[in-house]
Amino acid sequence: MTAYVPAITETDLKKVILSLQQVAAGRSNATGTVTLTINVATTTVTPTQTGSIAAGSTPILTPTTANAATEVGNGTMYVSAVANGSFTITHANAATTGRTFLYAILG
Repeated sequence: MTAYVPAITETDLKKVILSLQQVAAGRSNATGTVTLTINVATTTVTPTQTGSIAAGSTPILTPTTANAATEVGNGTMYVSAVANGSFTITHANAATTGRTFLYAILG
C-alpha cells in the first residue's frame, strides 16, 4: 500500500501525523511489480516513484507466479546492479513468460 506524503510546505498537523502513522504501519511508496523480459539475460526496473531507489538501496523481490518461483528456485537470478533511479536483475535468457515479481526497495 502507498503512504500519504505531505508537501514540504504542509502546515496541517493531522496530515503530517497521518503520514507518520502510515510509515510506522509499514506502508511505502517504494514498491512495484516487474516481469522478467523474455529472450534476454537482464531486466532493468525503473520505479515510477521518483527518488525511491538510489545507489546503495536494496531491492527485495517476491515471486507471484509459478514461473517466477521456478526462476528463483533454479538459482539463475540476482540483482546485479543498483543505481540512482533503477536496478537491474540478471536472470536466465529464456522464452519463459510470466516470471512476475513484486518488489520493495529499502534504503
